[in-house]
Amino acid sequence: MESTVSGSIKNLTPQDLVPVTVPAMNHPTEKQDGPPPTPVAPAKRIGYAIVGLGKLTIEEILPALSTCKFSKLVALVSGDADKAGNLARQYGLDPAAIYNYQNFDNIKDNIEVEVVYIALPNSMHKEFTLRTAKAGKHVLCEKPMSTNSKDAQIMIDACKAAGKKLMIAYRIQYEPNNRFVQSWVRNNKYGKVRLIESTNVQNSGDSNQWRLKKALAGGGSLPDIGLYCINTARFLLGEEPEWVSATTYSTPGDERFKEVEETVLFQMRFPGGTLLNSSCSYGVHDSKRYRVFADKGGWYGMDPAYNYTGLKIEVSHAEGKVEYKENPSLGDKDHFALEIDHMSRCVLENKMPYTPGEEGLQDQVIMEAIYESARTGKPVNLKKIDGLDVFRGPAPDED
Repeated sequence: MESTVSGSIKNLTPQDLVPVTVPAMNHPTEKQDGPPPTPVAPAKRIGYAIVGLGKLTIEEILPALSTCKFSKLVALVSGDADKAGNLARQYGLDPAAIYNYQNFDNIKDNIEVEVVYIALPNSMHKEFTLRTAKAGKHVLCEKPMSTNSKDAQIMIDACKAAGKKLMIAYRIQYEPNNRFVQSWVRNNKYGKVRLIESTNVQNSGDSNQWRLKKALAGGGSLPDIGLYCINTARFLLGEEPEWVSATTYSTPGDERFKEVEETVLFQMRFPGGTLLNSSCSYGVHDSKRYRVFADKGGWYGMDPAYNYTGLKIEVSHAEGKVEYKENPSLGDKDHFALEIDHMSRCVLENKMPYTPGEEGLQDQVIMEAIYESARTGKPVNLKKIDGLDVFRGPAPDED
């Protein structure tokens, strides 16, 4: 696990975290609002450089940083100077805080940058994690962590050697509705979970996009969207699978799938006896959901799941002769703001992230086993791992 490192010089005080409260508007019998936002002063927020200015950064990461309570944007890194310049103007950044891929290493001299958020094609994660660690900055890296488990381990080792934190951006694990479902699983709300069904499929477009190039993505639907099915099941249960079994398929003649797989069907068994039945695909109409089946009168899950917004819990449970269908909701929170602020709190308070590099490495190991099973037509046994949440750090604070 992560080595002990010094925290940020921006030490928080109790006064920094005192909310400004207002009287409750709703009657005590009604749904109550959550706590008010309690942002810390801008000077005490952790500064982020974002590497890679693609769709995810422009539509999700940069807007999220504008709403964060412990984090702020201080630099951009891109191979497109015009795009970076436009975004810098939009977000009020000094042009001197724009870097390209060639001069990125100069970021070591920018004291405002404390964390580098890597949002590049998968094959570039290793290079920029190593360069970031060498520059003396912490790393928040998009998933999948890398294109193979060997590189993932190298990334972990480099950050440890530099005394810097490495967190993988598993936003689902910080999102309140998913954490609510996790609490039901862990507390056996409707008995022991026997089966989880999980689907993450979409219909990919332009065949020239980097996600359909094996050299950049490392694979097709599995590392991009199938990873959600793997990681969410592990997050819900807290256990690690004992074996996997899988098959892959790509439609003959479809230009999109000349290099990477279209569809993966896979199963896993966990030590407590729970089975996961899962599918991911790049070639069908969008559907993102999971359902948890328990043995004492209930199933529950999310439909849709995995989306950035609009997540919806669904529950079915029996009481005597009555079957209840319900949709409890904790409302929408910005997933990216939650994960970014968690990383900032870890830097400020010198804590291990809830989803450190080891969490990402374990998913790489499992995905390699899935590909091996599909290639050989046989189940693949995984290393036995005892305990709960063995690859995770302390759970994030609940709002």
